[in-house]
Amino acid sequence: MNYAFDFSAPLAYAPDLLAGAWTTLTLSLASTFFGFLLGVLCAIANTKGTRWMARCAGAYIEVIRNTPLLVQVFIVYFGLSSLGWPVGAFTAATVALVVNVGAYTSEIVRAGIESIPKGQLEAAECIGLSRWQTLLHVVLPPAIERVYPALTSQYVLLMLASSICSQISAEELTAVANRIQSDTYRSVETYLIVAVAYLLMSLLMRGLFWLLARLAFPRRRRLGTPL
Repeated sequence: MNYAFDFSAPLAYAPDLLAGAWTTLTLSLASTFFGFLLGVLCAIANTKGTRWMARCAGAYIEVIRNTPLLVQVFIVYFGLSSLGWPVGAFTAATVALVVNVGAYTSEIVRAGIESIPKGQLEAAECIGLSRWQTLLHVVLPPAIERVYPALTSQYVLLMLASSICSQISAEELTAVANRIQSDTYRSVETYLIVAVAYLLMSLLMRGLFWLLARLAFPRRRRLGTPL
């Protein structure tokens, strides 16, 4: 093996790599926030909504979970343009990721909602809470708390999957890496640097979610339950 590693060439593009990493984090956090909201709404529709609401939510979940993310990105990016609504690569990537992670979030949150004991619901009814008060104060907080570790893992996977958006020229980390390796012809070194960057971003996101859990779920902190 005569290959000589040379990281100096790709590291000369450090500002571009940092800009790509920042775009990846921005894209991931925006998609996480809106995907969480969409997922919670679909989980409510699936478990507490009317029959037609449950069917619509179920159809959306099945379609998204059984089609590739890359195809979904292409449909949003090229489909909206074909309909006369051209959008930028970053916007299309965000929309596609929100739609994708919303379906997975919905199923995770649905499992949390269905884990709430019926006794708690009956107690809420006995003290005169309305249906929406019961949902907001009795059902959702403990449901989300129970499935929070699964949600955090899903959102870290979302950040890693955002690399697919390089296929529509969204200037996230992988797209920047593709450009750098084509300029420097140092593919191995470039992608090793990018792999380390993704590892650091994964640890950063897990740290942010851990801090959020300590603020949002003080009971778990008191009990010493893993966050």
